[in-house]
This record gives sequence, structure tokens and C-alpha cells, in this order.
Amino acid sequence: MAVAIDYNALRSQTLGSGTDEEAVTVNTRALVDKILARYAGEHTVYRELLQNSGDAGATKVTIRLETAPSTTVAVPTGTEPSALLKHTLLHHTLQRLVISNNGQVFSASDWSRLKRIAEGNPDETKIGAFGVGFYSVFADCEEPFVSSGKEAMAFYWKGNSLYTRTLRLPEAQSTTDTTFVLDYRDKTSSVPSLLSLCQFLATSLTFVALEEMELWLDGWKILRLAKKAAPSVASSIPRDIESKTREGMMNVRGVSRQGVQIDATWLSVVGWKPTHSSVANSTSTAGGGLDSSSDFNSAPSLRGFFSRLTSGNSKASAAAATALREEKAAQLAILENLVEESRATVFLHVTTANVSTSVSTDFSRELERATKKRPLQKLELSLLTVSNDEEAASKASAISTQQVDIFSSMLPSSHGRIFIGFPTSQTTGLLAHVSANSVIPTVERESIDLNARYVRTWNMETLRVVGTLCRIAYSREAKELQEKLQRIGYKNGRLSSKALAAILPDAIHLGRQFTFHDSTPSSLIGQTIEEAFWMSKNRASIEILSTHGILQSELVRYSTEDLSGFVDGIPLLQEEFVEGAREFVKRIKDFGLVSEVTISDLARELESKPLNDDQLRKFLKWLLQKSSTGELDRSSVRKLLDATVVTLDNPIDGQQGNILALGEISCFVNPSVIAPSMPVPGNTIPYALIENMKKSELVSLGWEELEILPWLRYLVENSGGRSGLSSDHDITASASFSGQVMRILSRQWDSIDQPTKDRIITLLENKTIVPTKMGMKRPSEAYFPSVKLFSDLPVVVGLTHVKDKLLLALKVRKTVELEIVFTRLVAVSDGNQEGKWSHVDLIKYLASVQGDIPAADIKRLKETPICPAQDEKDASRPTVARFKVSQLYEPKEEHRNLRLRMLQWPGIYRPESPEGKFLAQLGLRQYPPVTDLIEIMAKAPLNGDLRLRDHALHYFIANHTTNGYASFSGISKVTTPYLPLEGEDAGKLSTPARCFTNEWAAILGYNILREDLRSHAPKFGVSANPPIDDCVERLTRNPPKTRQEAVVVFSYFASRSSELGQRNVSRLGSSPIVPIQSTPSQNGFTNEKNTQKIRYVQPDNCFLGRNDTYGEMFDFVDFGAEANIFLLNCGSKREPSDTEIARLVSSQPARILDVLQSAEKYLDLLRRLAANFATLKRDRTLFKEMTRAPFLLVYKDSVASTTQGLEKDKNVSDGFDDEDDEDERGVRHEYMLVSASQAVIVDDFINYRSFKDTLLYCPYDEMLEEFYARLGVLSLTQLLVEEPRIGGASPDQRAAAKLKKLVVERATLFLHEKSSNEIKHNEKWLEGNLTIQAVRSITLRRSLKGHRGERIDPRSACVTHDYKKGWTLFITAGSYDLFEVSHALVKLLLHRPKNDSAMTLEMLLASDLLKLRARGYNVNRILKANAREARIAEEQRRQRVEEDRKKLEETEQLNPVPKSPPVAEGGRSSLEQLSIPGTFADSPESRKSIDQNTGADSSPHRKLFSWTSLTKRLGFEENSHHGGNNRLRETEEQPESSNGSPAPPPYTKDPPKKPRQPGDPPEAVTPIPNLQQKLRAAVNASRAHDSSSVYSRPDLENKEMQMYCDESPSFDMSFFNTINVPGSGVFKIFFSNDLEVDRALFFSTHMETLSIFARLLAECGEIFAPQLKQGSLHIYYDEHGKTIAFNKQGSIFCNFRFFLQLHVPGIQSAEGAQQRDRRRDALVYWWVVMCHELAHNLVHQHSSEHSYWT
Repeated sequence: MAVAIDYNALRSQTLGSGTDEEAVTVNTRALVDKILARYAGEHTVYRELLQNSGDAGATKVTIRLETAPSTTVAVPTGTEPSALLKHTLLHHTLQRLVISNNGQVFSASDWSRLKRIAEGNPDETKIGAFGVGFYSVFADCEEPFVSSGKEAMAFYWKGNSLYTRTLRLPEAQSTTDTTFVLDYRDKTSSVPSLLSLCQFLATSLTFVALEEMELWLDGWKILRLAKKAAPSVASSIPRDIESKTREGMMNVRGVSRQGVQIDATWLSVVGWKPTHSSVANSTSTAGGGLDSSSDFNSAPSLRGFFSRLTSGNSKASAAAATALREEKAAQLAILENLVEESRATVFLHVTTANVSTSVSTDFSRELERATKKRPLQKLELSLLTVSNDEEAASKASAISTQQVDIFSSMLPSSHGRIFIGFPTSQTTGLLAHVSANSVIPTVERESIDLNARYVRTWNMETLRVVGTLCRIAYSREAKELQEKLQRIGYKNGRLSSKALAAILPDAIHLGRQFTFHDSTPSSLIGQTIEEAFWMSKNRASIEILSTHGILQSELVRYSTEDLSGFVDGIPLLQEEFVEGAREFVKRIKDFGLVSEVTISDLARELESKPLNDDQLRKFLKWLLQKSSTGELDRSSVRKLLDATVVTLDNPIDGQQGNILALGEISCFVNPSVIAPSMPVPGNTIPYALIENMKKSELVSLGWEELEILPWLRYLVENSGGRSGLSSDHDITASASFSGQVMRILSRQWDSIDQPTKDRIITLLENKTIVPTKMGMKRPSEAYFPSVKLFSDLPVVVGLTHVKDKLLLALKVRKTVELEIVFTRLVAVSDGNQEGKWSHVDLIKYLASVQGDIPAADIKRLKETPICPAQDEKDASRPTVARFKVSQLYEPKEEHRNLRLRMLQWPGIYRPESPEGKFLAQLGLRQYPPVTDLIEIMAKAPLNGDLRLRDHALHYFIANHTTNGYASFSGISKVTTPYLPLEGEDAGKLSTPARCFTNEWAAILGYNILREDLRSHAPKFGVSANPPIDDCVERLTRNPPKTRQEAVVVFSYFASRSSELGQRNVSRLGSSPIVPIQSTPSQNGFTNEKNTQKIRYVQPDNCFLGRNDTYGEMFDFVDFGAEANIFLLNCGSKREPSDTEIARLVSSQPARILDVLQSAEKYLDLLRRLAANFATLKRDRTLFKEMTRAPFLLVYKDSVASTTQGLEKDKNVSDGFDDEDDEDERGVRHEYMLVSASQAVIVDDFINYRSFKDTLLYCPYDEMLEEFYARLGVLSLTQLLVEEPRIGGASPDQRAAAKLKKLVVERATLFLHEKSSNEIKHNEKWLEGNLTIQAVRSITLRRSLKGHRGERIDPRSACVTHDYKKGWTLFITAGSYDLFEVSHALVKLLLHRPKNDSAMTLEMLLASDLLKLRARGYNVNRILKANAREARIAEEQRRQRVEEDRKKLEETEQLNPVPKSPPVAEGGRSSLEQLSIPGTFADSPESRKSIDQNTGADSSPHRKLFSWTSLTKRLGFEENSHHGGNNRLRETEEQPESSNGSPAPPPYTKDPPKKPRQPGDPPEAVTPIPNLQQKLRAAVNASRAHDSSSVYSRPDLENKEMQMYCDESPSFDMSFFNTINVPGSGVFKIFFSNDLEVDRALFFSTHMETLSIFARLLAECGEIFAPQLKQGSLHIYYDEHGKTIAFNKQGSIFCNFRFFLQLHVPGIQSAEGAQQRDRRRDALVYWWVVMCHELAHNLVHQHSSEHSYWT
């Protein structure tokens, strides 16, 4: 927890300490240089001194530039002024700058402030605020001199400090002026650009309080400026302008305007541009006057450079060339007379605002703290503008032969600037300069300070005042323009266009002047001014020029087109003004200050007066254009039309008077439809007004074309003289007018839609509109002229060019009525069947005129029985009774076979004849309908007439397409049984929905259609299969009884699997439909007779095929491939899922273990569950059951009671190898099934050995351990309870400190490759939270939670935690075991330490850094830190030695002593025995008892095993090694000890020797179980190669520290075949891709030898079983190379070529015992190779560590 510190008390204590106080010193020169670095602008010195002159009240300032002549170029001969001036500019250098003014002389306070930096002028009315302006003179001058009145002051430097001296001037030398004398530091500076300087001075005179300014160069007056100001005139503030700013700090009290005139006189030399060629020419013609011919020709020009770059553009090149010629001519003209005078005058307007301020006391105090001045209570802001007239007058006043513009930067022609006395680099955003001395600038006075809080607020308020002032100035200018218009513009009360044109340029200039753009460098300045400009007015409006003069913008409208043809009362923006002041107009449009002409505006204008014909046409033309393009919607058009009234010059016939209201118009006449001369309704606009207008345009107005129907209705409704229509226009009385109307209607009849035709017919059919020879008749009373049957009929006359179809539509008759025909022609007498005409004659007559028979007569004919039928016995005789034609069939033989009623027709009946077609029209039946045929087919069998039924069936099939029976959609829904079925009962019938064609459906009890009809089943609507839902229902109700029945049924359903659907599949999957024999045979059944023992299961609970593993655990069935597909679709599986296995195992674990009959198989089952744990956990019920169920296999160690019991169960693999030590003898590993709460995960092998007799531990398998842990099994570490007993602290804690440093250092390496999820605490936590203490003794009491018994053992290291002291690692003083240290620390570093974690940390603690780097650890940072500490320690040591040497010399001088004997050869001094900082003793494995004097190795087993000798005995020649990722060398390069014997790996060649101290305990060695665990991990890492190719690139890695060179040759091999070794699995054979021999031939030739080699490798692999995974050994063959074997990511590849050449000849040539010996040698050889390759699973590179594990 952080300690709270009272800094106030601490500060008071420091101030009151009484120590000497020291002033803060300043490096004046550095301070001045840094101040000058802020002044980046040009002419800074002039600006600051001119500002001081203005503050002093001066009216005139004189600036003199004094030069020194050139020492190399002589003055030209002669006295021509122009030549001398040119020489001065080209060759003289600046020597001195003198600036004098006639203002007030310096006061004492002024002299005092001049010596102080950053004091500033306290006068708030003055501009200076920071007190650093004067120091700008040090930019060019080293020691300035100031003279004012009767006093002078000189500045000079002493080192980095600035000093001054003052002098009281005598009366003769005193003056009323103030003069600044600045001697230039750089004596080689040339004369500055005169044009730039003159423009700066002219601009500076704008707002500064000076009246005259002169610039001298030696004796030439280069420039004179004089300013005259007219008296100021007060100007009123418009009432609608808000004078107070937004924050309320400032208020504009008054505004005044003043005219200013500035006169300038200058020499022509100001415009001359000296060039390098001018210098050269002047040098060469120093005595010869001016040579101006080549000055400009040879001058390099930037414009010329760019013109050459753009020479490809002819226009640009021509323009550049013209500009170059003009500039050349101008420069030549200037050179003719450099001393010629030029004059110019500018006229300006200055608008000044008097502002009062009101700020709070706090604000005033903060602002004074920042600026050293109190805020002004009153201030002035000025706005400089140039009117259009003033700008023209300024241009006309210039008297100069040269194109030199002295006032270019003074006039705001391109942009305005902010003046704070002098112009800054900040622009205003509009074409006006602003003088704002009250604005607080930045230190360099180039921009406005917007950073400091209070300064920013003050400046922003000031800028808002500027915006308000701009708005006032704009309003004043606009008012003057309006007054000017009133003087010259109005004549007879109307504004003339000539007057508007006179003020238009002034208005455009005003708009441009107050158009705001982005200001620079800060855009916020312009935005603030513009915001105040637009927001200062109380209403959203601004004065602007319109066609009615200067008006408020809210009264003005703008339009993109000319509306003067019909509108002249709306004030509009002139097009010239909009184009000239485009940006200004755009801005007021964007702000909504002026709006476009609206519909309401136009409507008000149109309502105010009527239009004449010409205005109406222009208005309609404009309106049509707008509406047709979509610019006006229908409502707007309607609004304008409603407001428009027209006075017609020539009244149209039929109109009521000469007034036409467009609002009442809705139609127009199409002359191509209705003749323009015809009378039209009153809502139709006269055609004369729209004669040249398009139909689409008229439609866009909402008008519709006058249609025939309303026009006819108008004529009909107004017949008889109504609505003023004359009798000549009466359609019911005038035959000629009726004929015109009928001809118009006839022309348009084909284009009229049918509903309209119907309404026209309804309108006209009862009107006397048809002229006949018997007068005007209704259409139904008139006959065509072609009807001549009777002479007294009213026949149509006078309707030429009228289409017959129109007359027919109006029901003009072409035939005589049936009633007349029946009455006049048929005349049938009572009781007499003979008449004038038979039915045949009647049909023939009617057929001849059928096209003219009205529909009503046709309908009557259909409903009248006019034809007899054939007699049933004699077809030639008709029946007495007559029938409707629709009740009879055509006379055909096939109809006779069906016994249908047919028409009696003498002779041959031809359906294609006119009579046949007419009879068909009347409804004569051509064929029987489907319903009649079905009725025949259904009733005939009931009457025993099967022949008639068959006739009907065959007729239906034969004429199915011809008669259109296929279109009968209800055939499948017929409910009358009429279809014959398969079977012996021929009279059994069925409906189409109750029978099917698939014979397999019969097994479910369905009817099957008769076989000869199945091919025509679709015609009868018969389906191939019954509905699948019904089939499913039958199957669930009646499942199959036998296997054969199940095969058929399931196969049938398999053929219809695509029809089942998810609902049926789910239902079948959960229904018990699968029959299973209680005592199953191989396929699930014994025989068909034993059906009484059948049980049914659900498909989703059974599995298909056979499975040796799960066959006795689950129900497996096999009904054949097709039936099995159906069961798969219903939820059956090939094998049980992980969830099903887990559910079965957790519910019946004992049975499953009994079925598997092997613990290893049961563990494999658990591994499968572990691999899919994520899936199992999703089933919460199952997961909960798994956490409780006793299905976890665990081991328990027990002591065997008999000799046989001492042997371990060969079928049990607990994950631990049998121990060879004495503790493991007589121990038997038993397995059992327990729940998660009873099992323990062994994650601490040491504590496991102590408590193994009470533990039920899980197998040592990483996957199973994680699986057990997820189910809630606790680890041994979680159960362990440790109670240490710590002895007293050791007085010597150096070992603890050294170990603390070592632990923190090596913890970084230990945790480097660990994931963040594994790490519990990192090395930084250890460094800050772990304490290491050495104690005299440690005893550890250990027990397990929930277990009996405890262990008390001595320890050399343990970790404890105390709430106050935190974590402490106790170690025993004198000696401690690094493994116990590591074992204690890994619990702090990792969440779940593994069994090998402590060994890894021990290795890191025990190994020196160089060895760790050789093993691949990144220890460079640690080595560098240790080297740095070593250098520091060595330096300190040398200092101490030097001090001791000096003391010793002093002592020897006082007391001489004899010299000590020399150190014996081979001995070491104390300094040589010091260890290098950062290195530590070797690990416990490397500690050997070595004699310190002789270096002899005291280990008795040092030479028991020599790797080099063993490899030579096994036949590894010098040229044989192996490659790949890891290679077996023929000889391993091992470090050797002093006596020549190789040192056992992994120890270094010369391990550090530590002197043994008295009382040290014996050095500890690594426990055998830990080593076995490491070796077991190496074997477990093996795996089968799962790719068909092997490829790797060559690699060469040099290791200087370990003296190894790992060479990895490349491999490029492919899989060829396999060899099966009974009992050992399959070996994959790979061949090199560059093999020259035929692979198949080689394989077949050496098949037997390859088998021998595979069996030999299998025997080697059995040594490492069961950890060595099956299939991890592979055989390959290549033709060249030194590789015996290699390890590819855990897969071991052995070279058959070495076995073929080294061992096969010896084995094949020997016999008996000799052959067995040679085979044994080969077995040992390849066993060593395998050990070597398995060691690579632990150590990648060849090193001493790799040799150790091998």
C-alpha cells in the first residue's frame, strides 16, 4: 500500500531548513536567441521600431541604410546618378541601419524597461505586452546603440551576459528625436529588396499613428510616404443590429467613418531586379557606365524555367513567352533611369468602432497576469475597406512609367489582414483589413493567441466585435447605394434599368468585399468574424440589390430564368449581380437569407391582374416546361392555374363571354381525334390558344385529352337546343351533323377500349342518331343496306365511310329477327310435323347468315329444342321428340358403342362443314365428358356389362389427349369406384386415390391397379405409391415380424426416403419398428421360426453392421445395404456416438469393463471420451451424471502376498514403469472403477511415493489427467497439506541472496515458452514478493486431505506464506538440494506444474549460462548484465587494490618488511579464484568429487560406459551418420576430462570445481523416477507419419560453444507400399524420389529382406512398449548419403541400405548359433540407433545433453 506524503509540510520544512538560498541565473545570449527564433517574419526589426515610434506619438520616421563600398570593384567613373546607384545596389554591403522618429523622448521608465526582458509596457493603450520586441535588433546587430533626447545607451556583451552603459549627452549633441543605431553583424550583407521593403513600409503606414515615412539609401531618398486623413463622421448603428457580443464582454457604443489618402513618391530603382549577370557585367564595365543590353537577357528566370517544362502546351508556352517579353521590356525601361521618380495615391475608407468592455474581477486579474496589462475599459477597432469608386480613383492616380505597385500589399485586393499596429500573417477571410490593437498576439506578433484560456476568450470577443463592425460597414455601404439609386434611378415612380446598371458594379464590388473565405493560418479567426457578421442582425436578412432596388433579402427572390414575360411585380436578383458576386449570393442562399421564387409568389402576382393572349401563351410555355421536366408538381401547377384569369382578344364560339379562368379548364382537344371546328364542353381550353403545344406538355399541367365518350355525352345531353347549341349541331335531329359525328367515332372506334365502347353503345343505343330512308331511327331499328329480304325495312342512308363494325356494335341489324323468320317462313301447323322447312333446312339457312345473327338470337337457338335424335333401333329414322342441340352428340360409331344420344342427320355428317360448325356453336357435343365416362365405367360392372366398361376405358385412354381429358384436374379426386384392381375378382373396383401401381405397397395392405392399366395410371390419377404419412402410420402400427419382412419393408421405405420429411423421420426414429432376436446370431437373428422371442427397438437406438468393440454393448443389426440406408435416415448409426458411449459407460461401467476384458481397452474408451469432452459437456444431464458415476479407472498399489502376486498384471498399464529400486519390489498395481471424488491425479511424483499405499490414482496420461480433472478429480497437490518446521536463521545469508538472484534470473528462462494461462506468477513477482532465507534445519510434515497417515521428513528447501511477511523460501545453510528448491518454486510459478517442471527448473538453476546458450536458451541479455556487473565489480576491486597498494607502500616506507616468496607454478592467487559475476555452480547431476590439487576424477564409474567405443563396436564407421532434423553420428564429439576419458553427458568438459567445506552433506543426485519419467515422455512423443511424402531442406548449424556442427541433409521421398508384421502392425516403405532403379522390381526382389528388417525393428520397438506408439517406425531406401536414420517430428525412419550392406550378408552367410549371434548384433545396432532417435524427442540438436539422454 502506497504511503501518503504531506507535500505541504515537506515544502514548509524545506523552506525553513536554513540552507543558503541561490538565485536562478539566466543565459542572456541563449534567451535572446530563443526569443529571436520565434520571430520568423520578414522586416521584424522595422516593425518593432516603427511600432515603438507610433507608441511614442511620432508623426515622422526616417530610415537610413548606410553601406560600405566594395573592396574589389571600383566605383564607376563619371557622376551619372543612375550608374552610381546601380553600383551601390550591386557591390556595396550593408554597414549600418539608422531609424529615427520625432516622438516623445525616452523617460526614465522607458530606459529602465529597455534593459529588461519580458517586462513589457504596462500602459494598456500601448501594443507592446511582452517586453521582447526591442530585442529583435539582435537578429542582425551585435551591440545596438540608442539615443533619445539628452541620453544615450550602448549595449555590449561579456560572454553570454548582456550589459549596458548610459551617457548624459551634452547640450550640443542632444536632440528631440529618438534614434536607433544598428551596426550589422554580417558585414557582407547585400542591400535588401527595395520593392519588398517599400511595400512593407506602405502597408505599415495604414493603421499606425504616423503621418510621414522616408527611406534613404546612403544619399538617395528611395521612398517617401505621406498620409492625410479627413475628419471622421459619426455613423449610426442600425437598430436591428445587436451591438453586444455573445459573451457580453464588449458592446459597440458608436461608429465613425473616415476617408484616408496616402501619397507615395519613389525612385524607379525600387522596381529593378538585380541579377547575377548584372553583377558580372557591372564588374567587367566598372568604369564604363551602364551596360543594360545584357542584364535581362542572361538572367535566369523561374518563369522561363517552368516555361521550358511546359513547352509541350503551345498555349501555355505562348503565354509564358509573352510574359517574359513584357518583363524584359519593363526591366530595360527601369535600367534607363534608376533615379526617375514615380508617384501614386490610394484612397481608403476606415470605419472605426468605439467599444466599451465589461469583465469580471477574476477575468481581469487572470488576463493581467498573462499580459502584464489590465484589460481596456474602452477600445477602438478599425476596418479598412476600398469602395469601387475609390479603387478606380487609386488606379487612375498612378503617375509612373514603370509597372511597380507600391500599394499591392496595402489594398485588400486578394485578402485582408489583421493589423496589431502592423500587419500580421493572419488573414481576415474577407477583402478588408482590420486594425485590432486590443487583440493579444503571440510573442512573435505574427498570429493571434488562441491557446491560453482567458486570452482566448478576450480575443474571441474582440473578433466578434470585428464581425459586428463589418456588418455595420456593409449596411452603411448598401444604404449609400440605395440613396444613389433614389437620386438617379426613379422616373414616373418606376425604377429604370439604366439606373440599376449604373450601380451594379458598386453592388458587385460590395458583395465580393464581404464574401468570407478560409482565413490563414488559423481558419478559426475568419469563422468567428463571419459568424458575428451574419448573427449580429436580429432577423435573418441582409440588404441586397434587386430589380426593385436595394431591399432586405427576405423581400427579394431569385430565379434561374426570365419571368418578365408575364411577371414584373416580384423583386428579383439580377443575373449580372448573381454572376458577378457569385460566392456572396451562394452564401446568402445557403443561409436561407434569400429564397427562390415560390409558387405562392407567382400565384399572388397572377391573381393581381388578368393576362392577355400573348402573356397567356408565354405563361403556358413556361409552365409547360416546368411541369414536363418535373420541376413543378401537380399541386403547384394547379395552384398557378387556379390563380390565372385570361381576357380573350377573340371570344371562341360557345364560350360564355371573353373571360377564361384556367382553374376551370381540365381538357384539351386533340385535332387528330376531334375536329377543331366541332363544339366542345366548357372545361376544354380553346384549341387556338394551344395550337403549337405538345400533348405531353399539356398533360403535365394536369389536363386530359378530351375523350370521345365525354364529348359524345356533351353532344347528346345538350341536344334539342340546350346550352346554346344550335340545331345544326343537334346530333338527334341533324342528319348531316350526325354523319360527321359518326365518321369521327368510326375513325377512333378501333382504338377505343371495350368498356368505353360499351358505355358509348349504352349512351347512343336509345337515341335517334342513325339516319335511314325512313328518317332518324334508333340503331336497333335500322338495318344494313345489304338486308333486302323485305322491302319495308328502315335501311341506313348517308353514313358513307362509317365502318360496319361500329354499326354492328350499335346493334344495327344485318339479319331479320328470328321471330319474324319463324312467323313468316316456318309456319308449323298444329299436329303436323311437316313444315315448309325441316330442321336440316333451318340449320343450313342459319349457317349461311350466322355471322349476322345477333347474340340474343343465338342464345334463343341454343335454348330451343329444334333437332331430333337418331332412333335407337334405326339410325336413319329421327325421333318424334326434339331436343336442344346441346343435348345431342355428333353421329359417330364410337359414340354408338358407348350408347350415347346422337343427332339425326341424313347422309354423311361433316363437322367441318358450315352446318357442322354452326351446330358446334349451338352446343352439339363432339365427345362425352369425363364425368359421363366415369359414370359408364362405374355402372356397367354393376349391371354385368363388362364389355361396355372396357369400351369406356379404352375410349378414355385412346382419346385422353384428343378430347382434352388431361385437363380434367379432378380425376384423382373422384369418389366413385370405377378402376379394376389386380386379382381374381374382376368386379372389384377402386377410386384413383385408393389404389396404386407399385407392387411393393401391397406388403403394407394397399390395393394395386390392374396390370394392363398401370402404364396409363397418370391418366386415371393413380399414384405409384400411397401417401408416405399413411405408410408410416401403418408401419408403426404393424412393424415387420421377420427379418425377411423387415428387409422388404425397409427397402421399400428406403426407395421413398426422399419423401419422408423430417417429421416422419423423427417419428420413425423414435418408434420401435426394428425387430431384434433375443439371442442374436451374427446378423442379429437366429432363424425365422424363433419369432416369439423378437423384441423391437427404435432405429435411433440401434447400429448397423458389426463392431467387435461395441458389438456386445449396443444393438447392431444388418438388413442389407438398401434397408440399412432407410435405418440410417431414421437415426441409426454405423457406430455409437461419444455421447451415447459416455451415457452407457457412466450407467454401466462394470459391465462395459467386463465386456472389454482389458483395462487398456477401457482406457482407450476413456481417451475417446476425453478427446470429445467439449461435446459431452454440452449435455448438462450427462455431464452431471459423469461427475457422480463410478466409471473412472484408477490404480492402487498393494503389497503382493504371494510370489505370483509380485508380478504386475500384463494387461494393466498405469503409466509408470516398474522401478528397479528396492522400494518397488513386491508391489502390485491393481485397477478399479471409482467416481471422481475418490480418484487422485498424481502431479507430484515425490509425494506420490510417500502416500502411494493410500491413493487411488489415475493413469499417467496427459489426456486422461485433463479429462479426470474436468470431471472434478483433485490433484495430489490440491490434497497435500504441508506443515514445515523451520529451525533458527543462519547468521550467513550470502547463499540465500545468491540463490535469490539466481532464481529471479532463471525464472525468466523457465517461463519464456509457457503460455499466460499456465503462469501463476512471473519473475517480477518473485523479485518483489519472494524472500529467501537460510536456516539451520527444515522438517516437513505432510498429510493428505481425506486420507489417513502423515509423513515427517527432513528437507533442504520449502516455501511458506505468512500474511505479514508474504512468501518465503527457506533453505538449509551450508548445502541444499536444487531439485527440492525447484520442486517448491514451481508451485508458485505455475498453476498446474507437471512432473518434469521441477526437473526443468532444476536444470536451469544448475547449468551455467554458456551451457544454457549452447542448448538454445536466449541468455544474451543475462550475460550482458552479468558482464556489466563484472566490469563494475572489477573496477571497484582495482580501486580497492590500488588503495591497499598505496597504504601498503606507506606502511613499507615506515616499516620495511621482507618480500613474500613467489607463488608456485600452477598455483592460483585469490584473484584468480574469484568467479565471474553471473556464473554459478553446476547442477546436482554434475557435482563430482574431484581432487582440488590434482584434478583427478574420483568417480569409480567414470569409464564403465563410453559412447565412442560402443558406437565403434556397433559398426558406425566414420563416414556414416544420419540427417534430417536430427542425425545419429558415427562418433559423438564429447568433452573429455583431464585423463582422456570422455565426460558423461550432459556435463561440460571441465566442470567447475567447488572446494568441499567441512560439514557439507553428500551431494544429491537426480531421483531415478524423475529420469524414468523424462525417458517415458521421449518414447511417448513418437507418432506415425501421416503424409505420403517426406521432404526437408538441407541445414548446417555451427555451435561454437559446444563444438558441435549439426549438418541436416535434404530429404525428398515418397510412400510406395507397406509390410505387415504379424503382432507388430504395418510398416510403411518410402523410396527416394531420385532412385535410379525400378521401385516395383526392387521391392519384389528384396521383399523377404525387407520383412526381416521390419521384424527386427519391431523387436526393438517392443523394448519400449507400450509407450512407443504403433506405426511410428518406418523404413526408407536411398542410393547415396550418410544418413542411417532420422527423426521427423516424432516419426522414426530407418535406412534399409545400411541394414542391407552391414548385416544382411553376415546373417545370410552364417548358420545356427553364428547366425543367431549376428542377428543379435544387428538387433543391438538398431536398438542403439533407436535410442539415439528417441532422445531427439527431448533434445533437438546433437549436444552433450542429447548424448546423455541417448
